Amino acid sequence: MSAITFSRVSPGSTVQDEGRPGKRVYGAAAGGPMDRGAFLEGGRLLTEKAGSAALELGMLGADFTYAGAGAQMAVSGGDFKILINGQQRGWPGLHQLEDGDRVEITTGQSGLYGYARFDREIDIEPVMGSRSANLMAGLGGGALTAGDRIGFLQASNSPPGDTSGSPWLEGPIRVLPGLHASLLGSRWADLFDADFEITSRFDRMGIRLNDRNGFFAEFDAGSLVSDFVVPGDVQILGDGTPVILMRDHQPTGGYPRVATVISAELDRLAQMRPGTRLQFQPATLAEAQRLARGGAA
Repeated sequence: MSAITFSRVSPGSTVQDEGRPGKRVYGAAAGGPMDRGAFLEGGRLLTEKAGSAALELGMLGADFTYAGAGAQMAVSGGDFKILINGQQRGWPGLHQLEDGDRVEITTGQSGLYGYARFDREIDIEPVMGSRSANLMAGLGGGALTAGDRIGFLQASNSPPGDTSGSPWLEGPIRVLPGLHASLLGSRWADLFDADFEITSRFDRMGIRLNDRNGFFAEFDAGSLVSDFVVPGDVQILGDGTPVILMRDHQPTGGYPRVATVISAELDRLAQMRPGTRLQFQPATLAEAQRLARGGAA
């Protein structure tokens, strides 16, 4: 059986597939790749078959050795560098692996997540219909670490036909009013002049922001009932810290959610490195729906 063995793996690296949509009733977030568009691009690059799952590599990448019969590997995602047996190859790109090949994936100029997808299935037992790892919920495989050996099964699926994903947007992050937007009152419009920064406190659950000009410093939501949350919710903690919930968010929350990042922006948001300045921009529901269907920005 073919397999890869890791000698180095970035923190935050996991196995991800399309996730667990429809399982929130059981307390499980949909999950799936942080950068869905990049994950889909990997499937599009594979020419014959595509396994349903990919390696989602954190910012520092990974080194691994491949063993087994020849295989195709598609790489995509943020700006990474890839060497195979010491020779630099294209990123993103499709590469042939042979028995004994050494792969080194290292960080580049931008991006937090890279993907390696293969023409075979990663041999991890599905949980609730998915091979995706949700570390906080303890679902699927755990975090990838040095010394791990991952085997492969024969892939049964052709590369998916619709791999367009959401369009890559530019400029401020577009949001809709959140469930508790009314708590801002007349200050809602002022949110779009506020200045935020991505901090180093991020994971698949959420991204903490530095509120550079103290927009939420005096924000007081009072007492709220805990209810459902969705990816992209901008949640304000008790000390005024804004957190944007991401793919592996908790199923419910009791903090106010004053805005929600539209789905077409989540991939770009996921790839923003610590220190990146961020501003919000209002979107309409019609605009968010059009962009989610792959319409022009």
